[in-house]
This record gives sequence, C-alpha cells and structure tokens, in this order.
Amino acid sequence: MSKYVYLFKDGDQSMRNLLGGKGANLAEMSRLGLPVPQGFTVTTEACNAYYDAGKTISQDIIDQIFAALTATEKESGKKFGDANEPFLVSVRSGSRASMPGMMDTILNLGLNNISVEGLAKKTNNPRFAYDSYRRFIQMFSDVVMDIPKSNYEHLLEKMKEAKGVEADTDLDANDLKELVSQFLTKYEQLKGQPFPQDPKEHLIESITAVFRSWDNPRANTYRRLHQIPYNWGTAVNVQGMVFGNMGETSGTGVAFSRNPSTGEKELYGEYLFNAQGEDVVAGIRTPKPIVELATDNPAVYNEFVRLVDILEAHYKDMQDMEFTIEQGKLYFLQTRNGKRTSQAALQIAIDLVNEGVLTKEQALLKVEPNQLDTLLHPQFDAEDLANAEVLTTGLNASPGAATGRVAFDADRAREMVAETKQPVILVRVETSPEDIEGMIVASGILTARGGMTSHAAVVARGMGKCCVSGASQLRIDEHNKTFTVNGQTFKEGDWISLDGSTGKVYNKEVKTVDATVSGNFGVIMGWADEIRKLDVRANADNPHDATVAYDFGAQGIGLCRTEHMFFEESRIAAMREMIVAPNVEAREKALAKLLPMQREDFKGLYKAMKGYAVTIRYLDPPLHEFLPTQKDDIEALAKEMNMSFKDLQQVIDSLHETNPMLGHRGVRLSVTYPEIARMQTQAVIEAAIEVTKEGLTVIPEIMIPLVGEVRELKAIKKVVVETADAIIKTSGIDLKYLVGTMIEIPRAALLADEIAKEAEFFSFGTNDLTQMTFGFSRDDAATFLGDYYEQKIFEEDPFQHIDQRGVGKLMKMASTLGKEARPNLKLGICGEHGGDPSSVEFCHNIGLSYVSCSPFRVPIARLAAAHAQIKNPR
Repeated sequence: MSKYVYLFKDGDQSMRNLLGGKGANLAEMSRLGLPVPQGFTVTTEACNAYYDAGKTISQDIIDQIFAALTATEKESGKKFGDANEPFLVSVRSGSRASMPGMMDTILNLGLNNISVEGLAKKTNNPRFAYDSYRRFIQMFSDVVMDIPKSNYEHLLEKMKEAKGVEADTDLDANDLKELVSQFLTKYEQLKGQPFPQDPKEHLIESITAVFRSWDNPRANTYRRLHQIPYNWGTAVNVQGMVFGNMGETSGTGVAFSRNPSTGEKELYGEYLFNAQGEDVVAGIRTPKPIVELATDNPAVYNEFVRLVDILEAHYKDMQDMEFTIEQGKLYFLQTRNGKRTSQAALQIAIDLVNEGVLTKEQALLKVEPNQLDTLLHPQFDAEDLANAEVLTTGLNASPGAATGRVAFDADRAREMVAETKQPVILVRVETSPEDIEGMIVASGILTARGGMTSHAAVVARGMGKCCVSGASQLRIDEHNKTFTVNGQTFKEGDWISLDGSTGKVYNKEVKTVDATVSGNFGVIMGWADEIRKLDVRANADNPHDATVAYDFGAQGIGLCRTEHMFFEESRIAAMREMIVAPNVEAREKALAKLLPMQREDFKGLYKAMKGYAVTIRYLDPPLHEFLPTQKDDIEALAKEMNMSFKDLQQVIDSLHETNPMLGHRGVRLSVTYPEIARMQTQAVIEAAIEVTKEGLTVIPEIMIPLVGEVRELKAIKKVVVETADAIIKTSGIDLKYLVGTMIEIPRAALLADEIAKEAEFFSFGTNDLTQMTFGFSRDDAATFLGDYYEQKIFEEDPFQHIDQRGVGKLMKMASTLGKEARPNLKLGICGEHGGDPSSVEFCHNIGLSYVSCSPFRVPIARLAAAHAQIKNPR
C-alpha cells in the first residue's frame, strides 16, 4: 500500500518533491526544534492520484488522513469537532515550487455550531470564537462551495455601518455571534440547504478543494509563466491552528530575514495584533513594521530574531516566514526561500558569498536569470520626471519605473494591451490571485490597500513588475472606472506613471531612458563568465543594437538579418527596383545601389563587435514583403518607378504565393537570383577588408538560410566563395571567413551529416524549425494554443521554450551527425529561444558552441549558461 500521508515529524527537507516545499520545510523546522504547530502533509502523489481517479480522493487516502488526524489530536490533547476541547486546523496548499496566492487556503476548520460554543467557554473569549467561526464560514463557502466571499463581506460592512465602527476589531462578541447567524442564513439562501456541520466532511472537502485549485486558471497561468510542470501536483498541509485573533497579546505577521526589495541585511516585515494571517496578506488592515514588535513585546521579538537567524543559517538563503503569536507565545507556520527583486537577488547573493555562507557557484544559482530583465530596461528620464506632478505616495512595494494607461481590471488590461499596443497600469483597490493575467500584461501595478507583503507586492516582486501598494489616498470607483486622488479624477485610458523604488505616483506619461548596469550586476556577470562554457552572441541588425549587445557582454553577432536593412526609407526604393527588374542586367543595376549601403552597415557591425565573429544571414523573406498591397500604395509606387499600374500589379501578382513562408525565400531566392548572393558577398567581404585595413580583427560568417538539401548549399556556396576569394586576392589582405547554414528545416536536421560536408557551421533557426516541426504558424498559433493549455495538451508555448522532446531531438541529432562529418563544426542557435534560460540550458547540454539572442537578453543568457555549467559540467 502506498503511503500518501506523513506527519510533520516523519519528514525532512529532502522530501520536497513528495511533501511540497511548505510540507518539507514544516517537517524540517519540526526536526530543528522550532515552535511549529504539529500536523501532517497529504503528498503530491495523492494529488496526482486524485486526478488519475477522475478527481476523486480514494478511500485508502481518506483512511490515512484520518489516521494522521488522530495522531495529531493525541499530540495536541484536543479532539477534532469536540464540544469541550475542539481541535482546529488549517488546510493549505504547498507545491514543490513556491506559487504564492495561486492556490487555496482554509483556516479555523473544525468549528461548527456546537464546537464554537465549546471554544468560547474553553478560552473564556466568545468574541475570538465567533470571529474564528465567521471567518471559517466565509472561507469554506468561497473555496469549497464557490460562493463569492463578497456575499459575506457585504454583511460585514453593513454590520460595521450599523454599529458605527470602522474596523472589524471594534465589533464585540454579540455582534460577531449575530454576524455568524447572518452568514449561516446567507449560505442556506444561496445553496438551498443548511451549512454542513460535520468537521470531518469539512476536512475532506477542503483537501479536495486544494487539490482542485492546482488546476484553477490562475494556477495554470502561473505555472506556464514559471515553467512548473503540471504533473508535479500539490501537497496539502493540515496543521493545528494557533490563533492571532485572541486579543491584544496575540497577533500574526509575515517577515523576511533580509529586505526583499534591496537585499539589505535587516529584518523586514509586518504584523497585526488581534488578527489572522489573511488580514496581513490581503491588506484588509494596515499592518505595523516588524521592528515595532521590539517595543510592543520585547521578549517575543528577541525570540523571533533568534529563530530567524537559525533558519537563515540552516537554509543558507533569505527566508520568508509566516508567524503567529498566541497569547504571548510565538509559533512559526511556514518558512521558504523568499521572493526578491532583481536588485535584492544580486545583493543577497554577493553578501552570502562575502559572509562565507555560499560559494560563487551556489550564489549564482540563487539569482534567476530572468530576474535580470528588470535591471536592463529603461528608467524615468530625470528632466521629464521633474515636470511631472506627484499625485500621491504609497509603499515602494516593488522597484522599477512604469508608465501606461489606466486599466481597472485584469480583463480590460489584457484587452487594452492587445488593442492599443501601449502599456497599461493595473489599478486596483487590492489585487487577488484572479488578477494574475492582468498583472502579467501590465507594466506596473497600483493598489489603494495592502502592505509590503500583500498579494500585489509579493507577486509583483516575483514577476519583476513595478508596484506601488497601499496608496490609501486613492478613491477607486470600479463601477464607473475612475479613481480620484487629491481632487483629480482619472478614467480608464488616462496616462499615469509609477516609481516602485520611491512609491510615488505621477499624473502623466513620463519619458524613460536606457538602463545602465554596474556594481553588483558586474560582479555577478563576472562570476557567470568565469564559470560558463557556452558563448553568448546577440541578434543585431545595425551598429546601434550591436553596440548595446557588446556593452551587455555579447561575444559576437549570431544573427544579422540583412533584410531588415532594406526596409529603411532610404533603401526601399532600390530594393523595389531590384524586385521589379525585368532581367539580370536591370537587377544588377539596382543591386549596385544597395551595395554601398550594405557595406557600410557591415562595417558598423564589425567595428561594434571589436574582433568578435559576425554572422550575416543572407536575404531570407519572400520578395513580396517589400511591395505594397493596397491600390493607392501601388499607384504611388508605380509613379515613383516610372511603371504603369498594370505592369506593377502584374509583378506583385506574379510574386503571390499560397503559403509564402514555405515558398520562394531563403536559399531559394539565391538559386533563382544568384546576383543577390553575389552582391551580399561583395558587401560582406569588402567591408571586412576595409575594417581590417583600419587595424581591427574581423571574422565574417556567411549564413545561407532555409537549406534543406546539400546541393542547394553547394550551389550558393560556390557563388559566395568565387566572389569572396576574388575580392580577397585583389586586396592582398589575408582574410578568413566561414560559410555555414541555418538548420531550420527538419530535413536539414535529418541530413545534417551531408550538409556538414559543405557547411563550416550550423546555426539552429528554432523559430522556423519549431513551425515546421509542429506544422504551426507562429503568427497564428496563439489563436488556438489557449485551448491546448486548457486541455493539458501543451503546458507551455513551444515558441517561447524549446520543445526538447521534438524540436530538441532534431537539434541533438543534427549536432551529432554534423560533428561526425566535420569534427570542428561550430554549433549555435539564433532563434528567439536563445535568450530563454531553459532553452539555454538545453543548448549547453547538447554541446552547442554558442547561443544568440536579442541584446537586452544577453546578460540573461550569460547567467543561464553559468547555471547550466554548474548543474551539468562539461
């Protein structure tokens, strides 16, 4: 019989995959002797068994749950559902990867109409008992029975209004007892039956609800964002309740062992007296800074600091902890490695090395490559910022700068970004997990309520989003889609800006400037470069982008898309003249106009790369992309080119293809028009010779795209070599160059040994290789991939992360075959995947020489390459 349930005292941190992160850490804290309310964990394997059985918990698992409950009751000296000594528990999710707020939690489970009276008598605190029961009714209704909590919040607000009070804590025992009665009546009105009274039924239904929440939309979205596999499942932790709402000697809080925004070595967090955990996280009341606990209760504070030090030393990382004080006694409910901003991640990693806690390799693994993204994007322009008015100041919950149009809900945020292609700021009273998709598309998040550890703050920091929380002066009217602050009213679509580092909110769009990197960033990048074996190049089509890439540490250009150079206004006319030319002579005349432009572009790229290799892809897209499609535009172009409308229309019609992405493009253009390849070769080589004469080292790599047959490559390589060698011979310069190809057609991967006899390097064009392997158009796939995610056919977008089982298998095959035919074959990747950390790790593992990505993702790839080497040395 499989074991599906473990007592906390029977586990440890090594069992994370089985017990989930929370369960493993609760077990480990118990093992360390910390004050942890005891309980048990229902494993991730039980979750998977639940789904395998058609979303049903088997009797075997139920029996193990109740056996563990009995053991925990015995340890507590109380009885679950008992009228005199009621034992209450919390039920919380806990997957092996932290997913804050994405799944469900239920507190105060074990209360019913009888046990609540027993709790009131036992504690001599009826206010506490009925406060706990009303919370349980609301949470159970919301999480298990799908009754929106707003039904109960409305009753709570009416009660406070009737009593003339503002805070929940101002309601007395009789008020809360009446509120419980109203909650029970509301439940029966909505469900058509009384609120269930069997605590064991509550327990199984709550565990089922947590399992069910593993598959809720917000959890699925979060997993795709963070590449968390669906088959990991979630564990469920059932833990004895301790109560922070028993009066002013009780409280609850969330704290970090270091500042999660800056990384500074200081205790950071918040707490509330006479409250339960959801009050802090949800931002319902404004909490107090953790340092004030030293004044409010010095003994508890000193004990807290001592235990925090033990936890950080044990886990060798900054800890995020939830705690409760019950009548002066401290309990830890959770610890985990804390989410942190990118700035804090760098600072903490460096400090832990300097403190002798971690090696450089261990420290690098604490910094997620994608976190660097937030360091590499624009900040506010100081001059423009000086002209902006500060509307209000909230809490600086997650640093960075953001500007955008106001959106008041997640759905509108997504729609506005899709419709306008402009950034949005998501403005909410407080965010909840249901807002996750809006938070993903938003450039920044602004909330009226909530502290530094509220949902908005924690999730924004984890996503690297700018966030200002707790801007309490905001008056948000969600119905009319407006907010008012200091006499000014803003509606949906108006521009505002946020500074997440200061908490300031500005009344306009504020210009931004490019980010600069130095200090801690340089230290971390230096460590990464010492360790990694994979080179990192950049995709760059002009000297400016190449310079940016070089400054970010690029070791060459892995992809220069020459067609991008032809779309510029000053060049498009010559390109169009070449396309409509009726014969070779006319085509060569037009190409002669393009030659000096290309040559100057290539000179700029060579100079920017300062001796690193530059890979130049020859013309790839179908020619029709350079011509207009609308009648007015065609008429204007015909006039400009001294052609009749009819003749130009005939040329455009002749270039029409049913499926142009599989049509006359790439190497096929050069097969038909070898003069194009001849001109591009002349530009590449002449530019290299001129730069070499200036004293710089140049390594041109000529890349022929879309090859699927070795004889295609052989034919065009002949044109390239004859042209290049003649120019080099005339110049008297000893210039070396390479001719290679992109592997982007599956047939090329299958016949890579043949192609390698002609190609001196392979560069995997994974954008097209993914399209052709799946038979998907990347431009259209988004219209149906949502259905694939929903039905668990796909867990992630194959255009964002390499499909390692399919596309990856072709890449590995091509690499092996190519190396067998040409042992010194250089292998790289230049698709969009080159800046994706999981794809970089895969490229390292199959032995590629380099990855190439957009300039701003170069540091991400550098760190990802170091991670790959640490995890799988080669």
